[in-house]
Amino acid sequence: MNRIHPQKITHLFATTTTGRGTLRICARSYRNIANVDANNVGWYTSANMGNFINTSLIENQFFYQKEPNERTVALVHDVSRSSQGALSLRAFRLSPTFMAAYKEGKFTTENMQKSKLTYKDILVELPIIVHNSHLLTSFLHQMPAELPKKDLEFPASFADLNRNTPPTPLYPNMESLDLSIDPYLERTCDMLLDSIETHYTELNNFQYFQRQLTREQAKVTAWKAKRTAENATRATQKLAPLPEDEWERLFKLPTEPSRLEGMLNARQVEQYSRQVDGFTASITGKMFAVKSNLLPEQN
Repeated sequence: MNRIHPQKITHLFATTTTGRGTLRICARSYRNIANVDANNVGWYTSANMGNFINTSLIENQFFYQKEPNERTVALVHDVSRSSQGALSLRAFRLSPTFMAAYKEGKFTTENMQKSKLTYKDILVELPIIVHNSHLLTSFLHQMPAELPKKDLEFPASFADLNRNTPPTPLYPNMESLDLSIDPYLERTCDMLLDSIETHYTELNNFQYFQRQLTREQAKVTAWKAKRTAENATRATQKLAPLPEDEWERLFKLPTEPSRLEGMLNARQVEQYSRQVDGFTASITGKMFAVKSNLLPEQN
């Protein structure tokens, strides 16, 4: 995860929300007894269909990443993608710009413009390299393609043992040439549309706030103009001027809603778009490959 000082993760342990302090002390003592490194380098979570960018992820990662452990990472395991035979394991860390903004807790338009913070600056993805032990690699290569349905007979001689050598599971197949639309792609498109609808809802809420703010500011401007005229009239009558800051008590400007939810939703839309782009690229290539058989020949 760092080219100079890579961060190595050896074991994963599940924790509970209740009794977290006592659990950590007991777990650390047991790991020391088992000669396992007890240094906590991050946390992991599972996701479905790439839906993992939410406030829960941000809060947990901010809790672990804040000082003094700034190198803490969050491992995201997509179970739906991994169930199809492709391991989906990604590592993320909050960017320094987003960490500073989240620490202040002010996700307003003015603050975001000053810090130049966008949805692309929320998470920083780190490369992952998975290593298997030599013993595990040998075991995977010797696994049969299908598990036997009955007990195997013990070989009588060494010749019988060599005669029934299980075939390697790493053989080519024709599944990659299937033209059917992947249900994973269909579900991702549905979730992408839902995220876009959520984005429009957040946009409408912000536009409603802007209309309310413009309406109240117009009232404040009219009140200030009226008070200025009254003070000018009182000055000609040699009377004390009226205070011009009473509008703060009479009018209450609406508070700008936090833009954090909108940023997270925009980042989730980008995540879904990348997934759709990755699937459509392979499907488009298959369709072009069979185009000559599906369409009549053109002279």
